[in-house]
Amino acid sequence: MIDPLFWLGLSLLLVSFSLFAVLLVTIPTLQEVARAARSAEKLFDTLNREFPPTLEAIRMTGKEVGELTDELNQGINNATGVVKQVDRGLVNARIQAQQVQESSRGLIAGVKVAWKTWRNPPRRKDLAEFDRAEDFTPSPSSKRKSADNW
Repeated sequence: MIDPLFWLGLSLLLVSFSLFAVLLVTIPTLQEVARAARSAEKLFDTLNREFPPTLEAIRMTGKEVGELTDELNQGINNATGVVKQVDRGLVNARIQAQQVQESSRGLIAGVKVAWKTWRNPPRRKDLAEFDRAEDFTPSPSSKRKSADNW
């Protein structure tokens, strides 16, 4: 057993057997790697065909969303302007209603006085007192006359 050629032959046999076992295991593995490479190539081809149109569609969608946002902002601004105009109209209508109310109060008071005067005409005695009261209330022209008399 000390023969070196025997040990050399035995070791070469074991090395060749080991290489053969590795080769047997490597062949199916390489076949699976080749199959995976073909699948990856098909996937890359599909992505190469489908990805640019998808990106373009996404880009167009982004532009459309931007345009819709601009239109929406413009619509909101227009609606805000309309609301402001309506608000100004309501304020003007309120002011006009107050003016009409004030004018109608004066008109109603005048109608009431006219009605009372028409229904109860003043007596001669009341008219005489009214004329005397006018004599005692100085008017600007009467002030000059009285100043001239003094």
